[in-house]
Order: sequence, then structure tokens, then C-alpha cells
Amino acid sequence: MTALNDLVRPDRYPRSSRYDPAWLVGLDMGPNPLWLLEDLARDLDLRPGMKVLDLGSGKGATSVFLAREYGVEVVAADWWIAAEEAAAVFAAAGVADRVTAVRTEAHVLPFEPESFDAVVSIDAFEYFGTADGYLPYLARFLRPGGQLGVATPGMTREVRDIGFVPAHVKRVVGWEAIAWHTPEWWRFQWEITELVDVTSARLQEDAWRDWLLWARVCAEVQPDGLKANQPVIDMLTEDGGEYLSFALVTARKK
Repeated sequence: MTALNDLVRPDRYPRSSRYDPAWLVGLDMGPNPLWLLEDLARDLDLRPGMKVLDLGSGKGATSVFLAREYGVEVVAADWWIAAEEAAAVFAAAGVADRVTAVRTEAHVLPFEPESFDAVVSIDAFEYFGTADGYLPYLARFLRPGGQLGVATPGMTREVRDIGFVPAHVKRVVGWEAIAWHTPEWWRFQWEITELVDVTSARLQEDAWRDWLLWARVCAEVQPDGLKANQPVIDMLTEDGGEYLSFALVTARKK
């Protein structure tokens, strides 16, 4: 129980700290998604009644959070998790009337143009959103003035500028680190399209420490958790914040 209590941090994440950490760890698909979303949402203007696409919603923790904390109507879209599995999470959390689960791949979204007031993506955009043509595709689903918010693994320096993937990172994630960009990279990538105005682009403060804490808790409390999380723990410990972080980026459609 001590390990799970480490995930309750009302000083920094007051909204997230209201959620049962055992529930959250049970939905684990990456480092604490509610911390990432709560931090990202400070740069967004989410209001009750808005329609929000949670893109890459995983097992549903972020969609529950969006519905409860901001009073928005959520479409939870994910490719890896069956809609029925996610819908069961939403029903158990009491938000089934405000969250709809859809299983879809990010490049073939089954929505009408200008369907959403906001699109949010937590720890998923790195898998599908780095291609030059992806933002123009995604922007068509936002209403004019609609918001986009992404929290994605990031680097303090571009791999291209370093000239290599740092060895301790390469051992764990290999080539995936090529898609872990700096906030400045994201700002340019989005603004060059002239489709959006980037409203913020920053590294999450002490992101590597948050990530490390999550990995240590999961290693202690999950079945086979040590085997799954020890490589990540070693990577983050060796890195010490030199290269690894999370990029938090927000924008408005023109």
C-alpha cells in the first residue's frame, strides 16, 4: 500500500490525487496518464459541454478524467483496446453517458469534419502523429478555433542534433526514440502548416522523475511488475533528466 500511496500527490496534481491509484495502475499502459493530462490541461480551455476526442485513449483512464473533471463529452478512440473493454471501464466509473468508446486506427478516423471542440492525446501521439501530413489530416476534425493538446515522450535535444540515440535509451526503446521530439520541433512542425496557432510548447517539469516514480510503483505492485519495469527504471535512473522528458504541446485551429 505504501507504493501506491506514492502516486497521491495533491501538492502538484490535486485533481489526479482524487483517483484511486490501484484503479489507475490497473489500467496501466504507460507512465501516469492523469498527471500528464492534468498538467497539459492547464494550457487548454476545456469547458462543460465541449465535445472532445481522446485519441489513443488506451484502457480509458484519461477519458474518465476528462468527463469527470471538465464536464466534457468524450469520444475515446483507440486501436489496441476493444471498444467493449473500454466501455466497461466507463460504465464502472459512472461516465457511460458522457464517454463513447470507438475502436479505430488514427489514420482512418470515422468522424465527420469539424466534429470536435478539442482533440487530446496522452502518451500516444508518438506512434502516429509525427508524419508531416498528420496534423493537416487531424485538423479537419476540429471546429474553427478548436483546441489540440498532446503529451508525448520527448527529448531535451533532438536525436538528429545529438547524432545518435543515447545507449541507455536505445537498449530499452530502440528506434522508437527517433519519434521523441523536443517542444521546439513540435512547434515548428505544427505552425509550418499555417493551420493552427501553437499556444504552448514545453517540457514537463521533472517529467523523468514522475515517470521513474510510476515505473517503481508498477514494479512493486503489478504481477511480474519488476521484470516489465526494471529496464525502464534503469534507463531513467541512468538518464537523470539529461535527455528524457515529456513534451506538452497545445494549439488552436485557425
